Amino acid sequence: MTLPVGARALRRADGRVEGVLVRDLPHSVERVWAFLTEPQHLPLWLAEGQVSASPGGMARLDFGQSGSPIDSPVTEAIAHQALDYSWSGPGEPVRPLRWRLRAVGADETRLLLSVTTPDADDPARALAGWDAHLEMLAAALEGVPMKFPFNHFQAVRAALTAELHEAELQPAS
Repeated sequence: MTLPVGARALRRADGRVEGVLVRDLPHSVERVWAFLTEPQHLPLWLAEGQVSASPGGMARLDFGQSGSPIDSPVTEAIAHQALDYSWSGPGEPVRPLRWRLRAVGADETRLLLSVTTPDADDPARALAGWDAHLEMLAAALEGVPMKFPFNHFQAVRAALTAELHEAELQPAS
């Protein structure tokens, strides 16, 4: 099954699943970086909170009733290029998020988001959720914030669930 926009790669190893989501955004890396790190932009596409733009700072996001709060140290931050933290709270399994930005033109950015989650966490749900939030980011960057795209989330989750199930049935090489 062909996945909807954004899901580019899945890899399963050691009881974890990593998915890489990609978006080409018609905005500068500086603008995209601001939406990833500045508190006034985060609620437009992700959640209330703050994400430090420096290593050792914290990523603290409150999804309210729709998800678990994130309270995690930022492990890597290179302005306009890289941002790493875990999508988890204290005492929860580490669920690394690795954001990478690359200018592909004067006002175009390629965003890669690597999401790693324990296999037991329902990785298709996690990846579909982040894919939906990237749709929200693209809309917010255009100045037209949107609500969580539940239909998009459901379609991506179904496609990823099928792909992960197929991978389980393939013989190991």
